[in-house]
Amino acid sequence: MKTVKSPVHFKSLSALHEAMGQSPPLHPLIGLINYGEAVFDPKDFENGIKLDFYKISLKTKFNGKIKYGQGYYDFQEGGMSFVSPGQILKMDQEEADYSGMSLHIHPDFLQPYSLTQKIKKYGFFSYSAAEALYLSEKEKKTVVGIFGTIQNELNERIDQFSQDVIISQIELLLTYSNRFYNRQFITRKAVNNDLVSKMEKILDDYFDQEKSLQGLPSVEYLATELNLTARYLSDMLRLHTGQNAQHHIHDKLIAKAKEYLSNEQFSVSETAYQLGFEHPQSFSKLFKKKTELTPNEFRQSFQNK
Repeated sequence: MKTVKSPVHFKSLSALHEAMGQSPPLHPLIGLINYGEAVFDPKDFENGIKLDFYKISLKTKFNGKIKYGQGYYDFQEGGMSFVSPGQILKMDQEEADYSGMSLHIHPDFLQPYSLTQKIKKYGFFSYSAAEALYLSEKEKKTVVGIFGTIQNELNERIDQFSQDVIISQIELLLTYSNRFYNRQFITRKAVNNDLVSKMEKILDDYFDQEKSLQGLPSVEYLATELNLTARYLSDMLRLHTGQNAQHHIHDKLIAKAKEYLSNEQFSVSETAYQLGFEHPQSFSKLFKKKTELTPNEFRQSFQNK
């Protein structure tokens, strides 16, 4: 039996710095690595790496821009990726063949600041490498400037104000990243239109082919079919259509339910089961929430027309 090797697990910034041929971090809980100066053999990490801290990377040689027709829909000046603690990374995706830098933040550094909870709400920490952020030259300068401020603060003597200053810079970096991602969703409008169309077809096929008898379609199912992460799909849809992926699933469910209820072939319970609901009560509750009518009230109103 072939032995599956585990990824290299880095529990501390010091261990990562050592593995990358870098001097020890100036602070045990936060540090920057310049990959142009890193010395390591990618083969040592061919099974991936696992970090116990956040990783925000700026890559200045970064491939993977979205192509649509004959043109590209992303900037070429650099890209960013975001990783939360516990994720497993492949070195060919994260560290190979690019220059740039990464900011590493141990969760303990964020204590007792409100950023401890706020950082978990940034969806891009759950995106895949293929859903990276591509920066314009101006955006890249903004990010480099914030990284530089953090590095300068670490280079100075650590005092009672250091953590406050660095935390404020991390928050600024995340706010700008959120803005830049929203801009990227806008510049990818044509690509996103196609994704929405594909998603609608996937949902139509799901119900037409009676896959719903296996259960309700999930956001994860849609994302997998579209080769996206669930969080990226919902974030893209929220900005593009005003609704997240779950809302789109519910809207399709209700539209299909109205088809069933508009004739007398199925009872309300049978309609619920046809749509993938385990319990008819759950279907009735969702239907009323969306239409302000119970399934029976809708059927009666339709018949009275």
